[in-house]
Amino acid sequence: MYQLDWVAKARSQKLQALRAPVRLGVDSTVWKLGFTSLFTDISSEMVSSILPLYFIYHLRFSPLEFGILDGIYQGAAIALLSLAAGVFADRRSRQKGVAVAGYAFSAVSKIGLLVLGSSWALLASVLMLDRIGKGIRTAPRDAMISLNSRPDNLATSFALHRGLDTGGAVLGPLVAFLILKQLPGAFDVLLMTSFCLGIVGVGIIGLLVSRPTITAVEQPSRAPSFRVALALCKEARFRVVLVAGAILAATTVSDSFVYLLLQKNTGSPASIFPLFAFVTATVYLVCSLPAGRLADRWGRKRVFLAGYLLLAIIYSVLLMPGFGREFQFAMLGLFGVYYAATDGVLAAMASAALQADVRTSGLAVLNTAVNSGKVISSVLFGMLWTSAGMKTSASIFLAGLAVALVLAFTLLADRKETHEPVR
Repeated sequence: MYQLDWVAKARSQKLQALRAPVRLGVDSTVWKLGFTSLFTDISSEMVSSILPLYFIYHLRFSPLEFGILDGIYQGAAIALLSLAAGVFADRRSRQKGVAVAGYAFSAVSKIGLLVLGSSWALLASVLMLDRIGKGIRTAPRDAMISLNSRPDNLATSFALHRGLDTGGAVLGPLVAFLILKQLPGAFDVLLMTSFCLGIVGVGIIGLLVSRPTITAVEQPSRAPSFRVALALCKEARFRVVLVAGAILAATTVSDSFVYLLLQKNTGSPASIFPLFAFVTATVYLVCSLPAGRLADRWGRKRVFLAGYLLLAIIYSVLLMPGFGREFQFAMLGLFGVYYAATDGVLAAMASAALQADVRTSGLAVLNTAVNSGKVISSVLFGMLWTSAGMKTSASIFLAGLAVALVLAFTLLADRKETHEPVR
C-alpha cells in the first residue's frame, strides 16, 4: 500500500512539473504556442522573403501598385477577418479551435502555390489566403497567451512568443536559400518543404496545447458579439491603447518600403536585399525577451513609446544626405530593436485592459485597427512615392509619426499601468 502511495505521489509530482510554468515564469503553453509560430513563420517566410524585390524590380510594378498589394498582404485580410474570428472564439470559448483553423489554412495555402502554377494573379490570391489564415488565428492565439500568463508577466510572455515567432523569420529565408542553392530552380521542393513545416506547426498546437480555462470569477457576464466587441472601444483603459496603436500604425512606413528605401539610398546590390529582413529579424529575436522583461518592470507604455521614438530616429537617419552602406546594417539592427520594444508590448498592454471573457474579441478589435492603419500607410506611401518621390514621401511620414507620437504619449500618459488581473 505504501509503495502504491509512493508511486501515486511520484506520478502526481511529475504531472505538476509538466503543468508548471517553465523558465522565466512563462507557462509551458506559451512556449508551445511559440514553437507553433516558429514553424509556421519558417514556412511563410520561405515564400515571402523576396516578394518586395520581385514585385518592384522583376515585375516592374509601380510603387503605387506595390503599395496596394503590400497593404492587402500585410493588413487587409487580418483587418477583415480578425474581428469575426475573435467574436466567434469568445462566444464559443473556442480560442484553440479557431487558432488551429487559421494555422491549417496558412499551411494548406502552400499546396495551392504548387497546384495553381506561375500565374501572378493566382499567386497573389494564394498569398492572400495565407494572410487570411493569419487573420483568423492571431487574436485567439494572443488570448491564449494572456490567459496562460500571470498579470505581472504579460509582456515577458508575449516577448517570448514573438521571439520564437521571429526565429521563423530568421530561418525561413535561410532554408529557402539553402534549398535553391543545392537545387537551383526547384521551387516545387521549396513549396513542399514549406507545407511540411506548416503542418508541424499545426500539429504542435493541435496535439500539445490545451484549451484555456476561464475560472468562475471570469465567466462571461455578457454574451460575446460584434456589438459587445465594438462597445469595448468605449472603455477608457482599452480605448487609449487602441487609438495609440492605430495612429502609430497609420504613420509607420511598411517594412518593404523601408528596405527599398535603404537599398536605393545606399546603392546596395539587389542580391543582398533578402539579408535586410534577415538582419532585422535576428536582432528582434535577440532583443525580444529582454524588451518584454524590461516592459514588465520599467513600464509597458514607456518601452512602447521608446520603441516608436527609436523608429522616428531611424527615419531621420535614413533621410540624411550621404548615408552610406557602412551604416545600413546598423539601421537594420535598430529596426529590430524597435520591433522588440513595440510588437508584443502592445498586445500585453491591451490584454491587461481587457476582461478575460472578451479578451479575444478585444485583441481582435486591436488587430483590426492596427492592420487597417497598415493598409492606409502602405497605400498612402505608394501614392506619395509615385507622385512626389521617395525621400519626400519618407519626410512626410516622419512628420506624421512625430505628431502621432505626441498624441500617443498624451493618451497613454493618463493611463495608470497595473499588473492586477482584469475581471
